[in-house]
Amino acid sequence: MLGIDFLASRNFDLLRGKRVGLITNHTSMTGRGERTRVAMQRALGGQLRALYAPEHGVDGTVGAGIHVSNRLDGVTGLTVYSLYGPTRKPTPAMLAPIDVLVFDLQDIGCRSYTYISTMAVAMEAAAENGKEFVVLDRPNPLGGQRVEGPPLEPRWKSFVGQIPVPYVHGMTTGELAMMTAAQGWISSAPKLRVVKMRGWTRNMMWQNTGLRWYRTSPNIPHATSPGYYVATGMLGGASAVDIGIGTENPFGYAGGRGVNPEAFVAACRRWNMPGVGFTPYSRNGFGGARLSIPPQAGANLTALDVYLIAELNRQSGGKVLSNMSGDKLNLFHKVYGSDALYAQLKRGVSPASIVAGWERSVSAFRGQRQRYLLYT
Repeated sequence: MLGIDFLASRNFDLLRGKRVGLITNHTSMTGRGERTRVAMQRALGGQLRALYAPEHGVDGTVGAGIHVSNRLDGVTGLTVYSLYGPTRKPTPAMLAPIDVLVFDLQDIGCRSYTYISTMAVAMEAAAENGKEFVVLDRPNPLGGQRVEGPPLEPRWKSFVGQIPVPYVHGMTTGELAMMTAAQGWISSAPKLRVVKMRGWTRNMMWQNTGLRWYRTSPNIPHATSPGYYVATGMLGGASAVDIGIGTENPFGYAGGRGVNPEAFVAACRRWNMPGVGFTPYSRNGFGGARLSIPPQAGANLTALDVYLIAELNRQSGGKVLSNMSGDKLNLFHKVYGSDALYAQLKRGVSPASIVAGWERSVSAFRGQRQRYLLYT
């Protein structure tokens, strides 16, 4: 039972008598497949005053990194304020019509996916403007146990790395909200309420929930897509590479220009990546591996990303890294959370050594997050 469903079962008691704003998009659906904003408007009527949309817009059709405009919502008739345009943080004027700001977006469990960044800056804005903040919790599609990847260095904080958690954090949005408020990751914390799910446990992948998957953004079409996003998301920021954008499985490919597919797959199969399959492919001048990552794959998927970058760079004669500069290189650093990966790979540091360097921070985070976990 999703957070929205539990709140509805209590007749939206937390929101009664308050003017409500809702951070929402096409993933904000009840377990029965009704839009959250429709269910909320039916129950609250004119108390639902405004909507706010993250990256990709309220309908999820705007491409990555493209500004979203304010608009009227054809479903509810309410104004949809963009939180991915001239500002990514709700302004005092945007929050003036409301008393409480509700967050209900489906995240994918990876630090660089911007929905949790929207949540963090919206929490800060709510606190600064004296508004309450309510999170309607949803499952982490990667489950609640996978924690892996590099930490975020403060100087590389950005909208693809807004809160200092590992690249894969294994937390729900509700848990992250509680941790963000308590750890001082925002300048001031609002009065926060998290509406928990019922029946979700940390060992559940999305496929175990019985819920329908809604494409969270144009290139996350399947319930399995978050795992692929982790495995090739950093690679996709490099040069002369192909990760399958435009195919039936975005992020499900790892290829380089002029790379021999068979040689590359042979290298991939020598790595210890439990549960991950590699098959050769070539298209549009790129060669490499098509990935198979079942939901329960035991491999460290962030580590796989680093191994793929290093091997494609080697087999392409260095093109994957050497052709990066300017904004592209800056974004690569922001997604990784540091400029260390680029520097280490250029120096010839092995992927195994790079990945081993994450262990201390991942272990520390596991301990740090424990008090904020709402589910066992």
